[in-house]
Amino acid sequence: MRLTIDVAEEDLKELMDLTGEKKKGPAVLKAALEFVRREKVREFTRRVMAGEFDYPVTNDELEAAEIADMNRHGAD
Repeated sequence: MRLTIDVAEEDLKELMDLTGEKKKGPAVLKAALEFVRREKVREFTRRVMAGEFDYPVTNDELEAAEIADMNRHGAD
């Protein structure tokens, strides 16, 4: 899906530097996917800390799932 956005040139340059991407589109995509991932982690942590559920997965299983997710989205 194509999308047109207005971004200040200096912000886009910083985004490209931070993501390590050479092109604008991949830099924006990488940043957006990272934002979504962090929000999911934040929500999950909030729910665990609130005692809303017990999560019966080991840390190794969580890390493996995160690596698989990153590989699906082409993240480094």
